Amino acid sequence: MVAGGLALAATVVALAGALFYVTVRHATDIKLPIVESLVLSAQQEQTRKTEGFLRENLDAMAIKLGQMQAQLMRLDALGERLSALSGLKPQEFRFNEIPGRGGAISNSVPPRSLSMEDLGRELDSLSRQMENRTDHLGILESTLFDARVKKKLMPTITPVEGSWNASSFGWRIDPITGQHALHEGIDFIADVGTPVFAAAGGVVIFAEHHYQYGNMVEIDHGNDFITRYAHASKLFVKVGDVVQRGRKVASVGSTGRSTGPHLHFEVRYRGVAQNPARFLRAAN
Repeated sequence: MVAGGLALAATVVALAGALFYVTVRHATDIKLPIVESLVLSAQQEQTRKTEGFLRENLDAMAIKLGQMQAQLMRLDALGERLSALSGLKPQEFRFNEIPGRGGAISNSVPPRSLSMEDLGRELDSLSRQMENRTDHLGILESTLFDARVKKKLMPTITPVEGSWNASSFGWRIDPITGQHALHEGIDFIADVGTPVFAAAGGVVIFAEHHYQYGNMVEIDHGNDFITRYAHASKLFVKVGDVVQRGRKVASVGSTGRSTGPHLHFEVRYRGVAQNPARFLRAAN
């Protein structure tokens, strides 16, 4: 009896399993409403899970893409500023255009499509590279800006409009005493009233009459550099004025120890007279 009952139960279970397999396997053919509903529900649940997974990954990638777009805009703006600081034209680099690329497909290594994980890793790597580039370009911008500021503080603008000078820097026969003497500047021939411009930006530290230089302006440009503009007929600045590069500071005259209208121009570094021609040539 017991053995017969077990055999019957096993047969029932086997038939039920076979019936379930056949029903599920051929549900679409059998057209059983209950089974079709169960299968459809399972498929919909799997589809929802897949869509949810894809949506989460797409949302994460969209956030990363937005961050990279913002970084790219900063890089474009930084590139244009660097071009301007370095004296290059931004249009030469075409920051807003996608560069052309191409090449043949390799025959030795077959190409493959990126998976979601591969794409995510590539985006993360690219984002880190863009952050590093932004940091490095920021340092370069700061360096170029400092160099440009220092250049503006160097006396490289010709103080008067003229193509030649009457007396160069160095030893010469003094025009008044006839002695062999050191001339510590350059004399530019110009008419009385000709504008005199600051050769660089700085602060006026002297603006009055000197018994030898006549009416003179002296400008401190920082970094131990000073320029002098002597024998002026009129001064247009006073001590303490902050002057920009190219500002009119005086007019040519013949005051002080002078034989005629001209501008005596000096450049001094740590109190020692330098040849102004070295600085004026640096502007070319």
